Amino acid sequence: MKALVKAPSKMTIQKATASYEKWLGEQIPLLPEDLERKHEAMRSSPFLFLRATYYRWTQLWPIVKKSLRNAKVVLSVGDLHVENFGTWRDAEGRLVWGINDFDEACPLPYTYDLIRLAASARLAISTGELAADPREADAAILAGYREGLEAGGRPFVLAERWRTLSRLAMAKLESPDKFWRKLETLPTVAANLVPESAIRALDGLLPAKGLAVRYVHRTAGAGSLGRQRFVALADWRGGNIAREAKAAAKSGFLWSHRGDVEPRAIYREILNKAVRCQDPFLSIKRRWIVRRLAPDCSRIELAELAQELEITSLLNAMGWETANIHLGSATAAALLVDVVSRPEGWLTAAVEEMLAEVQTDWESWKKPL
Repeated sequence: MKALVKAPSKMTIQKATASYEKWLGEQIPLLPEDLERKHEAMRSSPFLFLRATYYRWTQLWPIVKKSLRNAKVVLSVGDLHVENFGTWRDAEGRLVWGINDFDEACPLPYTYDLIRLAASARLAISTGELAADPREADAAILAGYREGLEAGGRPFVLAERWRTLSRLAMAKLESPDKFWRKLETLPTVAANLVPESAIRALDGLLPAKGLAVRYVHRTAGAGSLGRQRFVALADWRGGNIAREAKAAAKSGFLWSHRGDVEPRAIYREILNKAVRCQDPFLSIKRRWIVRRLAPDCSRIELAELAQELEITSLLNAMGWETANIHLGSATAAALLVDVVSRPEGWLTAAVEEMLAEVQTDWESWKKPL
């Protein structure tokens, strides 16, 4: 597995955004109103700006030291950040926690995911969304990554271990009304306005044929705002069910770097090879990423985490889960040799270097038009 070649010269954040959205729009239909909402949200905080501008991160990546860019290449998450974690049910019905968004998956140095995850934690700390010492946050992520490698990986099955995470996840199940009310209040989209390929992908996840389905348009996340995202809502045997289809596209890393990685192949490969209890409903069908939505199958918000968990333990678990993903395409021994050979403070230095650029971009973006 080879890393992709170096990016072209740096643009302003405004030009980079326009260029990326043009490139993305050549692959999939984009929703102008959602893009405007995204552009406005990017002004609100550097943390949300980071989440919404993964394409820019890929452009900035070459500023880190060459030794980090030349690290062992693995199947990487790419757009990894502290809100890219959630819960789902595996084939045994067990509640599982881990990374739940692979939209930007791509072969990258293992250092890439660690630096971006730690950078997102730093920004969440700076905005008060996480309460931790920045350097301790870096150390917790890196320690968790090493521990995960040393253990050969282990999925986060909440019914058997990880009791603190389990308590958080179970709390959401005690009051599911808020989750369903939020979906039920979304405006209906006429079936003839939903792409036929999306309808077929959603139908394939429903538990029975011929259900009375209501389609709605959902906005969620930050980086994916602007993409088509449809949810099929139905009542099945006395309860609510929901299935989502989100438009899939090539990783934003391929916008700023020359290369061609087919999104369906890489998405399936990273899911199938990772040390992971699979979500049986999560898959990619043609140009749609489809999944089950439910109170026990959703992202865990930072505000909830901050109230429930010791933050360093959470960040340690995030580092471990990152190792679970990377072990799908590299041996623990190969990654450990590289990790332990790096000088003390390498992660902190790289994070601070990247965040200086992110801060400059955010200051430029939020200026009045």
